[in-house]
Amino acid sequence: MQMMLQLAQLMEHAGTLIAVFDPEDRLRFANRAFRAAWFIEDDEEPLWSDLMRRNYHARRGTIVETANFETWLHTTQARRGKSGFRAFETDLHDGRWLWMAETMQPNGWMLCVASDISSIRPDERSLRQDRDIAIKASQTDELTGLPSRRYVMGKLGELVCSAGGGEQDVGCLAVLDIDNFKYINDRFGHGIGDAVLRDFGVTLQRHVRKTDILGRVGGEEFLLILPNTTMEDAEAIVQRMLVAVRHSRPVPEQASFRYTFSAGLAWVTRGDDPGAVYRRADLALYAAKMRGRDQISIEIQPDRRLGSTIAATSE
Repeated sequence: MQMMLQLAQLMEHAGTLIAVFDPEDRLRFANRAFRAAWFIEDDEEPLWSDLMRRNYHARRGTIVETANFETWLHTTQARRGKSGFRAFETDLHDGRWLWMAETMQPNGWMLCVASDISSIRPDERSLRQDRDIAIKASQTDELTGLPSRRYVMGKLGELVCSAGGGEQDVGCLAVLDIDNFKYINDRFGHGIGDAVLRDFGVTLQRHVRKTDILGRVGGEEFLLILPNTTMEDAEAIVQRMLVAVRHSRPVPEQASFRYTFSAGLAWVTRGDDPGAVYRRADLALYAAKMRGRDQISIEIQPDRRLGSTIAATSE
């Protein structure tokens, strides 16, 4: 107990900025330096999104250079917490430049530690910022703001190579495809089609957990990686997404316009080939389309000797 109290005191008075966020991305601990930098009261436990939103409008805390904060927030949340460890640089309105490291636990808890690196030369600082912007652009789908195919497939590869021995399920993969998207483009025009794609990304992102990864892989097809998730839980998450999209209205001037999507779910097994997992989920998606769309199909957990088949559909 004495050691824990000493550790708490050391963190509270450290010059380094320290914070802990829970799986819902709510602040659960922040030391004095972190609270001061982001204007957090001692008894507050705000969601990260609410913290960033209020500081953006007050022009304090992190400098966010964007004309549309909600779009920036959507893009940032699609990438936040998707790696076991991530380090990046950020500017504060008070003139400081911070090096921030985020360490994620498999259960969704995140440790944030930031150090002041304002003393680095301005020219080197600019070079590093340009590098970070270029990396982010290469890993982001321009239209939806979600991670790109390259990024998502890379994360799927990391999942199947996760530590441990033997063939063990490490999560699920969903392939999501907007129904009748060609008809939408042909009937209403590509402007409406783009609005549907953007709405789809925003609507689904509201139901994505911090440890999940949602990205656009091309056209109207999206991938959802659900690490450390049972098939039952994965199906429940995608089912909530189906309902949310049915109720979405992406074209305000056409209140009657609505759309749906179909989904195929597959198990992800340690040591599996990412392309093979993708193909199995895609076959399940095809079954959902053939059965009438706006529903989920799930592969039967594959026998390693016999391959896999498609199980019942969930509407």
